[in-house]
Amino acid sequence: MSETPKSQRSSWQRTHTCGDLTSANQDQEVVLNGWIENHRHHGQLIFVDLRDRYGVTQIVVDQEAAGMADGLFELVRRLGQEDVLSVRGRVRARGQNVNKNRSTGEIEVLALAVTVFSEAEPPPFEVLDAAEANEELRMQYRYLDLRRRPLQEALVKRARFVTAIRNYLQDQRFVDIETPILTKSSPEGARDYLVPSRVHPGKFYALPQSPQIWKQLCMVAGLDRYYQIARCFRDEDLRADRQPEFTQIDLEMSFVEEHDVLDLVEGMVVHGMREGFGVELPQPFPRFDFEQAMALYGSDKPDLRFEMLLIDCTELARKSAFKVFSGAVEAGGIVKGLCAKGAAEKYSRKGIDELTAFVQQFGAKGLAWAKITDKGVEGSIAKFYEGDAGAELIAHMGAAPGDLLLFGADQPKVVHKALGEVRLKLGTALGLRDPKQFRCCWVLNFPMFEWNEDKQRWQFAHNPFSAPVDWDVQDFTAEPARHRSRAYDFVMNGWELGSGSIRIHRPALQAKVFDFLGITPEQQRANFGYVLDAYKYGAPPHGGIALGVDRFVALALGREGIRDVIAFPKTSTAFDLLSEAPSLVSDEQLRELQILSTAPKAEDAADS
Repeated sequence: MSETPKSQRSSWQRTHTCGDLTSANQDQEVVLNGWIENHRHHGQLIFVDLRDRYGVTQIVVDQEAAGMADGLFELVRRLGQEDVLSVRGRVRARGQNVNKNRSTGEIEVLALAVTVFSEAEPPPFEVLDAAEANEELRMQYRYLDLRRRPLQEALVKRARFVTAIRNYLQDQRFVDIETPILTKSSPEGARDYLVPSRVHPGKFYALPQSPQIWKQLCMVAGLDRYYQIARCFRDEDLRADRQPEFTQIDLEMSFVEEHDVLDLVEGMVVHGMREGFGVELPQPFPRFDFEQAMALYGSDKPDLRFEMLLIDCTELARKSAFKVFSGAVEAGGIVKGLCAKGAAEKYSRKGIDELTAFVQQFGAKGLAWAKITDKGVEGSIAKFYEGDAGAELIAHMGAAPGDLLLFGADQPKVVHKALGEVRLKLGTALGLRDPKQFRCCWVLNFPMFEWNEDKQRWQFAHNPFSAPVDWDVQDFTAEPARHRSRAYDFVMNGWELGSGSIRIHRPALQAKVFDFLGITPEQQRANFGYVLDAYKYGAPPHGGIALGVDRFVALALGREGIRDVIAFPKTSTAFDLLSEAPSLVSDEQLRELQILSTAPKAEDAADS
């Protein structure tokens, strides 16, 4: 692309960004545009730090400088932070006053002329890289918050990551296909956002929780490699890593098995992390069976940045004089422990009591514990593990003097959950979860169904379209808990970043799953009729995955939650403080939709 001739360029249009200039530009006349970040007066000199998204350049206004426009010094003196300027000036070296913290720190620009585009009112908070204002205020004035470099960096790297994903999938012959945003409400595990139809009174569209059904229809259509950077919507309670609207890398492939999808996604993630964030991921990604992940890590999203595996002590416990252990085994439970290397001195009795209280929120009755010394086992179980019994336990746990041992004794689900959470808590406290390290894995063969205590019924664990490992299963009611699905999760640093499966493509098997879940033929027809009809005309074996873009970016940049990597997020109550949405609407709009509202009228709310 050719550069615009100087004769055609407006006098205020920038020749460089505020992050471009170095000593190689010395003595050049340049034009910079940006916002005043800092403004300092020193007698006959005024120093202005001019900022744009590329960096900061120091501008000097010298009252005695030759060639300076008339009135320039007085003009700049009355300006303030966040005013928007164009500065024409000459680049000069800063000599001994180099700022090593800036890419432009070797130079400054001696101002010759300034154009003021707009003068800003005092902002409600100071625009600093380190956020000092509270989050609600920053979200209310998000356009100011977005001037901060950490947020701009997040959005720039996010864009680079998404572009890398698109390029990778394009090279792998995937087709970018947009699917409907206004679609049909169907049960997918969370509440739908509903949109009333004006032209079909009393009927509603739903915003998609995911493009799940549509991408499966793409496979029926013969579009064997689909992808989309998809916007998704779920009306659910929020937390740091949830928003009512979020973005997925959504893809589907025909004529594939699990390893085809996993291999493709692994290559895509490695490429995206390298190009987007400069992160090299160790390969290959380990692949765990669900049961194996639970047994070793107490979690279906294991953090592999540190060891501290759960160790099965059930057989040792069976013969133990410690009734808490032996009794749990007699009741059909298990005993497991973990060994925190070098942690004995870091946990006083008070600290262990806090860990005990911590596990109780996960259903555990308590924690048995021991510290290993040169003399053997000390702690709550010491009297049961003296002599040979203690030596056997120490050897079994791979422990050494200075180590802390923690044990859980209960039913497997309780033990795994409690010790899995303790493992993460210890990992954080001991500095083992380095946010600059990245470890990925796959977890496969999830349970097909899970029991819902509140509703007292079985429900799908992933989604009702996930295929069973046993394609020939005749009856799901026989031991439902033992059935495994061809579902898989992608995990990084203990975060589930993606979930997918090989899908059911046989109408008869899909009907069996629906029947077991209590979805009547009438409900199947009402909710999924168009999919079931499509399958009658030849559906290929297919599978895919959806990965959360927001979570990827937050994790890669070491952010606490996803709000700091989204341009205009909502609060934990799903409210947009900037635009004040959701809001009341006028009676006229409601009448057009033929909706009767019991909420306060918009006019009344405005008056109040």
